[in-house]
Amino acid sequence: MVEIKRITDIETLMDWRREVIEAVFDQLPEKELLDINRAYYTRHIPDGTHLAVTASVAEEDVGCGGICFQEELPSPDNPTGKCAYLMNIYVREPFRHKGVGESIIRHLVKEALEYGCGKIYLETSDMAKSLYESLGFGTMEGMMKFYETEI
Repeated sequence: MVEIKRITDIETLMDWRREVIEAVFDQLPEKELLDINRAYYTRHIPDGTHLAVTASVAEEDVGCGGICFQEELPSPDNPTGKCAYLMNIYVREPFRHKGVGESIIRHLVKEALEYGCGKIYLETSDMAKSLYESLGFGTMEGMMKFYETEI
């Protein structure tokens, strides 16, 4: 059974963030990046605009996830203007494909809906895409990302 717990302890958050960066980006995070992440958590955990959780199996922490709550201009497809950007979703290798990731995502989506979010979105790797699709996520048409360094 997977247990999901909210975490607010900055050191625990930083340990997970470091592990996620190492696993996802395949590199050790530089001190400056870690300092910026610490400052982010220090601001956004207390004000409620970031929610973070761990997933435990048999009392061992095996995964994590988070939500960045944002607000955009209300529109017909998001009348509340509230958005949830799911991020930092990660499960340690030995616990993958055992329902841990699904438990994290279901919990985060439930939190976002309770917060009143009309838009819930995330970025994914090819490895996790089918899991997200099975839980109701689809491609966001019409989105683009700016990659140039200057205009």
